[in-house]
Amino acid sequence: MENEKYLRDLSEIKKMMNSSSRFISLSGLAGVFAGCYAIIGAVIAGFLLSEQASNTNKVSELVIFGDINLIDQLFYLALAVLVLAIGTAIALTTYKAKRNNKKIWDSTSKRLMINFSAPLFAGGIFCLVLLQNEMVQLLVPSMLIFYGLALIHASKYTYSDLKYLGYTNLVLGLISTQFPAYGLYFWTAGFGLFHILYGIWMYNKYERKPE
Repeated sequence: MENEKYLRDLSEIKKMMNSSSRFISLSGLAGVFAGCYAIIGAVIAGFLLSEQASNTNKVSELVIFGDINLIDQLFYLALAVLVLAIGTAIALTTYKAKRNNKKIWDSTSKRLMINFSAPLFAGGIFCLVLLQNEMVQLLVPSMLIFYGLALIHASKYTYSDLKYLGYTNLVLGLISTQFPAYGLYFWTAGFGLFHILYGIWMYNKYERKPE
């Protein structure tokens, strides 16, 4: 009986330590919405590509070499998806934090943002350099790789499960370097499908109330 109480106390202490050192107000639904935005963006990108391909009949060349105007359109489309995903994540996370009487902005959330933003910012600059040098075949792999690294770094200050999504995107990005003509499919899988699966998993694991 005493051993059970001791183990229960240790579990409570561990839970309190994790709560104080990790930001646990991230919403799994934010991942679902981000994935949906990405898939919608991919559909629009596919339409733009098919429209241009009707003139050349070579979709692979469009993706690898690309018309600069088309690349600009795809870049701004990806940026719009990113803004929507971040905005939704902030809104849902703020709602969850208030519902649980947690602070949305404290030392833990600051560390989370710094560790997430640093690789992401570096990746954004690197992607702009690739655009500048018209090395568009490496854009999708770079997005996936740097995003994966950002998630892995951020997982130290929130749910550790986040690192699995990070490693998935990292590996997917490395694989996509060998298949540049299929970049849109890899982008859709990494930012769309896996985000939705991860979001549903996290929601069921941490947020769904037991019946």
